[in-house]
Amino acid sequence: MKFALVLLLFVTVGVYAQNTPPNDLENYRSEKDSVIYSRLKTRMNKSKMGGKLYGFVFRDVYNSNSKKVELNGLETNPFQVYEGKIITSVRIQQLEVLGGSVNDTTRKGSRIGEFLSKTLHTNTQEKVIRNSFLLFKEGDAVNPQRLKDNERLLRANPIIHDARILVLDSNPADNFVDIVVVVQDVWSLNIVAGFSSFNDFQLGIEEKNSRGMGNSFLNKVTWKKNDPYKSFGFRSIYTIPYIGNSFITGQVSVISEKDLTEFSGSLSRPFLTVETKNAGAFEVGYFKEREYKKLKINNIEKDYIYQVGYFYSDIWYGRAFKTNFGSKNQRLILAARRSSYNFMTRPDVSADSNKIYWDRKTVLGSIGYSTRNYRRDILIYGFGRTEDVPIGDLVSVTYGREQTEFGSRNYGGIQFAKGLYLPKYKGYVYSLVNFGTYFNGKKADQGTLNIQQSYFTPLTKLGKAQTRHFVDLGFTYGINRDDLDYLNISGKEGILGVNSSGLRGDKRLTLGIESVLFSRRSLVGFRIAYFTFANFGLVSLKGQSLFSSKLYNGFGLGMRIRNENLTINTFQVRIGFYPNIPDISSPWRFAFDGIRPYRLRDFDISAPTIIPLEQQQ
Repeated sequence: MKFALVLLLFVTVGVYAQNTPPNDLENYRSEKDSVIYSRLKTRMNKSKMGGKLYGFVFRDVYNSNSKKVELNGLETNPFQVYEGKIITSVRIQQLEVLGGSVNDTTRKGSRIGEFLSKTLHTNTQEKVIRNSFLLFKEGDAVNPQRLKDNERLLRANPIIHDARILVLDSNPADNFVDIVVVVQDVWSLNIVAGFSSFNDFQLGIEEKNSRGMGNSFLNKVTWKKNDPYKSFGFRSIYTIPYIGNSFITGQVSVISEKDLTEFSGSLSRPFLTVETKNAGAFEVGYFKEREYKKLKINNIEKDYIYQVGYFYSDIWYGRAFKTNFGSKNQRLILAARRSSYNFMTRPDVSADSNKIYWDRKTVLGSIGYSTRNYRRDILIYGFGRTEDVPIGDLVSVTYGREQTEFGSRNYGGIQFAKGLYLPKYKGYVYSLVNFGTYFNGKKADQGTLNIQQSYFTPLTKLGKAQTRHFVDLGFTYGINRDDLDYLNISGKEGILGVNSSGLRGDKRLTLGIESVLFSRRSLVGFRIAYFTFANFGLVSLKGQSLFSSKLYNGFGLGMRIRNENLTINTFQVRIGFYPNIPDISSPWRFAFDGIRPYRLRDFDISAPTIIPLEQQQ
């Protein structure tokens, strides 16, 4: 029954959301576009700002059936014509969380929806948006790239559903403009609950926007009376997204659960935009984790459960420099990092085994080259919100030295990534190559080679719905890894919907194919997407050929529902057929769970990193 209480809590809110028109962005390829947007234009032109908003958002994009015009319009920076003009005023317009849309500010929600928005939700305070979320202020000259990046950053903020920045130029002949920032929050209160019995349940409350300050506060308790390791557990995490106008994020975590104990604090500032010159982070904490592994000892499979406890500290700093060649969105980035692990609890270690649990101090440096651009799109991983698709590339080289309890060793790595929309509107391709290894003399040790290739098709009309297809190919090869440090192709790592410790090795090859049908219908305010999937994977242990191993596979279908105005996860119902997965009682699997929306990888270069065997998704 996990997530069931969440669904019940928001069903009342959703009933009123279902009566509002779907996000206009979703329908821009419909054969009824000209009618829809003509009506929209009439409504919006009833007010001066509505007319400006319509001209900004829909100009040369949504009133045409030409895909070329659509994509070129989305790619063009609409702020370019105002470059250099002085900003005389900055006005913040906040929409009700269950009311209008940034694409139609005249749209009104129901009276009950408006009541719930005002009584159970506090909009982000205007001073927080003005002082912490904006890259510009009154008196600045218009910088087109900065405004475009700022609009993207607003949409990327987890407390904001959508945002638009408008430039109002009442007299094109003069050198002054006004700016309106249109922002719509998401519903910030999230209930996490699961109940099997009074001896096995969890309950949590997360406020994503405490008192409208933008701060997030999560508190959750778990109770499993018959658990042999820990009956009662809790976690409390407090996050400040941006401290003042520094764009530094702060977080404090206190967690005591069955498989994880954590007391940590961090400060971080990434390369948010192309113009960001300085980035870095500092983190310190104590972590204690319970690991579940399966080993083959004397040709007998055995479960191995152990605890790992350690103190961790990490600090890094990076500096970006403009280049005198290529586009203005290219940067050269230098970065340095120092991290340390001091283990209190761990498995037995030696000079030749369990190297991931060595006490160690690592110093790394990197030099990288990055190009970053973005194109607005919809219905990729979202359900109608505007999604900013990264377009660009990066190359980064890392080198450093590690001091361990068993001596010193060097490390080297290289990373390459590229993402682009294919010509003639054939879809989007992302490629990533990571290679890194320690050096034991001239021998590569504890290394990783990771290659990923992802593709999604253009959005295609199918009746009144729209569909998109996804293909993900991945290859990972571990170089002289220890027995406890292995790969798995269960779940998101390859075969969706299973968790089998038998699917392990030091090298793997996976292929995932998914087709998604985005319906125009809604279920009590939640938008619906249907999907089918097919996953294939090869994995083999050290000394065994990858291509002589068994091809594991899984097939299935399901449904996802999400309300983009809420901060809760996407609900997913899935049924799968797995004909040859080891250690499962039946080839059929049914699941109802919640998943966080995926994010497309960006091309910002961050801290120099030891490439892990298991890549972060």
